Amino acid sequence: MAETAAGVGRFKTNYAVERKIEPFYKGGKAQLDQTGQHLFCVCGTRVNILEVASGAVLRSLEQEDQEDITAFDLSPDNEVLVTASRALLLAQWAWQEGSVTRLWKAIHTAPVATMAFDPTSTLLATGGCDGAVRVWDIVRHYGTHHFRGSPGVVHLVAFHPDPTRLLLFSSATDAAIRVWSLQDRSCLAVLTAHYSAVTSLAFSADGHTMLSSGRDKICIIWDLQSCQATRTVPVFESVEAAVLLPEEPVSQLGVKSPGLYFLTAGDQGTLRVWEAASGQCVYTQAQPPGPGQELTHCTLAHTAGVVLTATADHNLLLYEARSLRLQKQFAGYSEEVLDVRFLGPEDSHVVVASNSPCLKVFELQTSACQILHGHTDIVLALDVFRKGWLFASCAKDQSVRIWRMNKAGQVMCVAQGSGHTHSVGTVCCSSQDCTVKLWPLPKALLSKNTAPDNGPILLQAQTTQRCHDKDINSVAIAPNDKLLATGSQDRTAKLWALPQCQLLGVFSGHRRGLWCVQFSPMDQVLATASADGTIKLWALQDFSCLKTFEGHDASVLKVAFVSRGTQLLSSGSDGLVKLWTIKNNECVRTLDAHEDKVWGLHCSRLDDHALTGASDSRVILWKDVTEAEQAEEQARQEEQVVRQQELDNLLHEKRYLRALGLAISLDRPHTVLTVIQAIRRDPEACEKLEATMLRLRRDQKEALLRFCVTWNTNSRHCHEAQAVLGVLLRREAPEELLAYEGVRAALEALLPYTERHFQRLSRTLQAAAFLDFLWHNMKLPVPAAAPTPWETHKGALP
Repeated sequence: MAETAAGVGRFKTNYAVERKIEPFYKGGKAQLDQTGQHLFCVCGTRVNILEVASGAVLRSLEQEDQEDITAFDLSPDNEVLVTASRALLLAQWAWQEGSVTRLWKAIHTAPVATMAFDPTSTLLATGGCDGAVRVWDIVRHYGTHHFRGSPGVVHLVAFHPDPTRLLLFSSATDAAIRVWSLQDRSCLAVLTAHYSAVTSLAFSADGHTMLSSGRDKICIIWDLQSCQATRTVPVFESVEAAVLLPEEPVSQLGVKSPGLYFLTAGDQGTLRVWEAASGQCVYTQAQPPGPGQELTHCTLAHTAGVVLTATADHNLLLYEARSLRLQKQFAGYSEEVLDVRFLGPEDSHVVVASNSPCLKVFELQTSACQILHGHTDIVLALDVFRKGWLFASCAKDQSVRIWRMNKAGQVMCVAQGSGHTHSVGTVCCSSQDCTVKLWPLPKALLSKNTAPDNGPILLQAQTTQRCHDKDINSVAIAPNDKLLATGSQDRTAKLWALPQCQLLGVFSGHRRGLWCVQFSPMDQVLATASADGTIKLWALQDFSCLKTFEGHDASVLKVAFVSRGTQLLSSGSDGLVKLWTIKNNECVRTLDAHEDKVWGLHCSRLDDHALTGASDSRVILWKDVTEAEQAEEQARQEEQVVRQQELDNLLHEKRYLRALGLAISLDRPHTVLTVIQAIRRDPEACEKLEATMLRLRRDQKEALLRFCVTWNTNSRHCHEAQAVLGVLLRREAPEELLAYEGVRAALEALLPYTERHFQRLSRTLQAAAFLDFLWHNMKLPVPAAAPTPWETHKGALP
């Protein structure tokens, strides 16, 4: 297999997470502050605070108990946020600092289901699943009222907008609205006109009129002075929220005469404006196609003039209040991400297909989101055309759609095709009906300056080919547009000649179905990823298997060529992304940031980023950090060389303090040992060592103690360890030594080896004493002196 010159020596070694697109809203309440600059929403155990301008999550607040948040509310003055958890604890937050200022028990015997502040931001009402309503003084920190009498869960509480009237309204599962007097501590009235759960309460500016909405498909206008219903407006949908509009003419919404007008949001998925006096609908918003568009929440930020709605798909939409013109879109929860692609000539956007008929397009720089409607069932796969402006999507609705992004970053559907008899599971395009269809694109679509005026163009299939006996999971077109590869659940991949779809050959060898096929951008090679946990490379000339890569513990779902065809990126149902070098079959790096199946994998045009999407609803942008890490390693090595030279100079000059400090900063125990040995070779070793060690900082002494543990395990280096320990024990107070980090573990490690060293020294001393004893007690015989020649001669004389 040919290897390109550009690829040699440019292998990637690592990717790092640059950005994550994660869930931040999983349903329930969402609230804007009065300025419209911050959005508060619940996601499991956290309340997330988004900056509306950028879409970024500024803060994520979680209570100490780490239980799910059941209710929250922001005070009208935007200063105080209160959250309630399933552990029956209430937390008061200074949310701009992200700190809890007070934590107290809710006293409810079941979780708090709803809460609301009064207009003065001093009183907080909580409604519980135990049927109780409690009122708390947030400033003075005590409970002021406890109202009983509501059957079942109290799911709605609201204060009257006039604080002098001291009225509180609540509704429970009996669909009645109770009016409580804080002054008399009693129930003033029970308003019964709804036949199903009351979902919202809104009050007129003068405080004399109240609007209630319910799932019984009616809205009721109440006169609060007489506590009677003055008008019942049938709205023909289950209403989740109703908002009273400001009493001023707005011609765009059909508000032309003075009087009360209100906005409803419900299961039809559209915002509608009603005239209270006549009960007539004066404005209806255009309804987006597809399921999951039901509105579950709606609120109006009066000061900012913004309407916030939440959909059943967990999308948050912001509208300008006077015209209901869409301003911002936020995708709160993508559920299971099935495919991801870079979009735009410079990969400035990403498009995400999740377990939904809607597509989400994110701008990477600003986090801005667009939600694309068109498909009527779950979108299964995506593919982007080479120039980056056009991309295709296919879905369970048996259709294919072509989308275009303009220079402003706005995306619209420009063409659609249908004809498959089952779900379309992969783009280019194939389906569960085991066929491949080729769709020629009109030349008008390929011009980025043109846009269809009369809606999407209808595509006509040029070729339809039955390719496999089982579902086709992947298709790929060769870089020269002359070959087509298909991968199927029947455990084979097939190669076809375009445009007639003539079968050229079959790739057989996998033990289970194939999830992905991919052509090499440089060589005549095909990569296949299979449910048997392997990736195989095949030669296009003879259909033989060239290499097999094993390493995933489960199905390999996607594979992509990187580094100009010399390496592979793969993703699997084990949640891992692996980087492989083809030449030596080596897995260079395993990236672990997902917690579930990684269905989507795509690489950028410049080959410097990768994009993954998984069943954990996370989309992760990875950055190639190979060059950065190599530069960092080279700089580190150069610094080590410079420091080593400096250390040698300091030792030569006998500047022991600087030398020891430098060696410790290098975090190299052997180098520190060398310095200690150099100090001990000095004629005044003890004094020099003690003087040097006493001038060290505490963190340096802690490092020395940590090094001593290592030295002490070796009999050749134990003398240096014991010398250092001796100085520390003699000159440091016991209290200071015990305060050292890791001192207990160090002592446990030092004691057994120190005992062993002393036992060895004791045996040596005994042996030395025995030798000394022998020396002093040995009695050597003194030899007799031989006579001198003079004495011999003298004796011979007469």
